[in-house]
Amino acid sequence: MPLRLALIWFAFLSALTFFAYGADKHKAKKGSWRLSEKTLLCMSVFGGAFGGLLGMKIFHHKTKHRYFWAINILALVAHIAIAVALAVR
Repeated sequence: MPLRLALIWFAFLSALTFFAYGADKHKAKKGSWRLSEKTLLCMSVFGGAFGGLLGMKIFHHKTKHRYFWAINILALVAHIAIAVALAVR
């Protein structure tokens, strides 16, 4: 059960993070109010790293910021490790 809940959480937050990256890119093009970098990165760290990476690639958003790549990749590795640990348990 904990693995299933973790996977649901990662899927939900990844979808939310993906759309947040898309919305932020759209707002950047329009010059309107945007999400903070801290918000985007926190969404990735707390479960949405896959969606964050996918959003970066699809929307070409924040791709020049190396720390966005680093944090999203490290968070994804951590999420995979959590899922594996729960599966083995």
